[in-house]
Amino acid sequence: MGSAAVQGELWGRAPRDWAELQEPKHAPLWHAMLEAAGVREGSRVFDAGCGGGGAAVLAAERGATVSGLDASAPLLEIARERLPNADFRIGDIESLPFADGAFDAVIAACSVQYCADRIAALRELRRVCAQGGRVVVGLWGVPEKVEYRTVFAAVRDALPEPPPGKGPFELSVEGVLPGLIAEAGLAVLARGEAACPFHYPTFELFWRANVAAGPLQAALRQVAEEELRERVRNALAALHGPDGSLVFVNTFQYVVAQPQAPHGPGVSTPPA
Repeated sequence: MGSAAVQGELWGRAPRDWAELQEPKHAPLWHAMLEAAGVREGSRVFDAGCGGGGAAVLAAERGATVSGLDASAPLLEIARERLPNADFRIGDIESLPFADGAFDAVIAACSVQYCADRIAALRELRRVCAQGGRVVVGLWGVPEKVEYRTVFAAVRDALPEPPPGKGPFELSVEGVLPGLIAEAGLAVLARGEAACPFHYPTFELFWRANVAAGPLQAALRQVAEEELRERVRNALAALHGPDGSLVFVNTFQYVVAQPQAPHGPGVSTPPA
């Protein structure tokens, strides 16, 4: 079983809040990834985990032909509103409904970490990327460069038992993501970082934007929303500005790679 059944339900609870309030805060990462992927006029671009289509819109503005896939049907509805002529499909990244070598540029911003089988997902990204094309995978930077880690810690501490897995920064540890990418048969070409500050005028707007995310929706299966809300509010007290606003200084990272062989099982070694 892939990740779509679980993740689609979680990310579809408040799709408009996510797509309009929170997702756009990742725009600096999207711009950096599209640039690293060489997206330009006529490029065939695939966005794996496209959500409400924010990155896809930026790719289309560069003149690209855009396709995307997401686990959440409600988010895909928003993506289709934004780009009616794009090819958006629902499904698992671990099993993509696209032909081999269909795209010149493949991006996956903050999506691979939610896959049930990450190596399978990365191999699929490699498979649908044309020879000579680029695959760019992005996610959180290391914890010390992510002030949003305070939110993750507050949510974790509010739960009666910790969530499964090794936490939101499991793939952010130095060398982990490049290693997985290499294991999937992609040659690592470069790495980069993008600053994505998250600014909210009020805590109430912060909460609307962030409770729409899959991880917080998963937490609400174990703890009442009012309790979780207050635990997070208390944890963020020191981060409030004099006007009541909240600002998180965050760094995201991305890895640029290329299919190593014609869709074979090749393995590469990431640069030191």
